[in-house]
Amino acid sequence: MGYKAIIVGASGLVGDKLLTVMLNHAEYDEVLVLVRKKLPVEHKKLVQMVINFDDLPKYAASLTGHAVFSCLGTTNAKTPDKEQYRKIDHDYPLRIAELAKANGVEQFHLVSAVGANAGSSTFYLKLKGDLEDSLKAVGFKSLYIYQPSMLYGGRKDQRTFENALISLFKVIDHLMMGGWRKYRSIDAANIANAMFRNSLKSAPGIHTYTFDQIKNA
Repeated sequence: MGYKAIIVGASGLVGDKLLTVMLNHAEYDEVLVLVRKKLPVEHKKLVQMVINFDDLPKYAASLTGHAVFSCLGTTNAKTPDKEQYRKIDHDYPLRIAELAKANGVEQFHLVSAVGANAGSSTFYLKLKGDLEDSLKAVGFKSLYIYQPSMLYGGRKDQRTFENALISLFKVIDHLMMGGWRKYRSIDAANIANAMFRNSLKSAPGIHTYTFDQIKNA
């Protein structure tokens, strides 16, 4: 009998790649994705649950299994309202974590951001830091936090400014040495693979991964 995974944010860059990894490996025999609208993916292991994220307790009974993988997030362009932004990037993942923990799920994997800090004056980094701190208080046996910098890897929705930044990072990445290495750009597939491999280890404690740890996981 294999594991059951729960993926939130499977339509995003990291989530999409993680879903592919999970579906292609025998260690997991069920992959539940929580989505606002059905994904154009069919697989015998895939279970798609179309939900209202504002009513998460309604779906609590389904939040069981080996591990939850949160790849949920938005952007200023998509969600200019700061309260709604916080709801998507903080409140939804935290509520899912609490419900899953209550059901006995022992692992939670979060895609956060390098520089996340609840004390930051930057809205985005403070938000990510707030979520990390909140998740640490939930009490999972294993909490994995991934803090990438700029992501690349074939995003479905074209973002002109982001594409320009990716091109810039690819030029300057090799200049980032020592403590600056964590700010190097990274392929979303590296994060997805790290999440999958770490989920099989089930190492107790809180584990924070930046560029080098993600690449070497």
